[in-house]
Amino acid sequence: MTTLTVKINERSSLGKAIMELLRSSAKESKAVELVETDEKKAYSKSFVNKVLSSDKNDKRIKIKTQQLWESI
Repeated sequence: MTTLTVKINERSSLGKAIMELLRSSAKESKAVELVETDEKKAYSKSFVNKVLSSDKNDKRIKIKTQQLWESI
């Protein structure tokens, strides 16, 4: 099985046609499976919570991007 990630502009006529073809193929056969994801939910909740909580942590170290390579 091959997995592809494809971004389709569903507002265009070609995008609408491709999505209709994929949806009808997925309904008719198990050979095609559509897995739609929301780009806004690219990160898991636990990861987002870790990042947000680390921002509030006083023990973090902030390094200016200009000094990044000097600090390594």
